[in-house]
Amino acid sequence: MGFLVTTLIFLVIGIIASLCTRICCNKGPSANLLHLTLVITATVCCWMMWAIVYIAQMKPLIVPILNEGE
Repeated sequence: MGFLVTTLIFLVIGIIASLCTRICCNKGPSANLLHLTLVITATVCCWMMWAIVYIAQMKPLIVPILNEGE
């Protein structure tokens, strides 16, 4: 549930950032394409980083070793 909700949040943030880029940085077709590409790439990279960290916590590679006294 948390993975899906946060993925949707990243999607909404990406759409809002893309719309803001289209509205605020309207300097021509090639500049708009560059700005849109940068926003989409940044959103996807941030989502991928979050997803990798989230999934890595499901099955950690190193298991904690508990002492008898604790």
